[in-house]
Amino acid sequence: MKFKEAISLRIYELCDLYNYIPNRLAELSATPPTTLRALLSNKVENPSTLIIFRICKTFNIEVKEFFNSDLFKLENIDD
Repeated sequence: MKFKEAISLRIYELCDLYNYIPNRLAELSATPPTTLRALLSNKVENPSTLIIFRICKTFNIEVKEFFNSDLFKLENIDD
């Protein structure tokens, strides 16, 4: 899987875990809904670290916790 796909899947996992729908996450993280939709539909090649930070802040998790998932193991990511 591509890195951008892992990012998208991780955001969906966290939304499920915290009972957020993507529009609510966009609102609470001060991320434009169109930006979040593009990220979740894998249209963003290189997700902004600021967006990831805002998402983590909204979920009240550390950035390292965001990436602490099997989705991000090197053997699971393609270039």
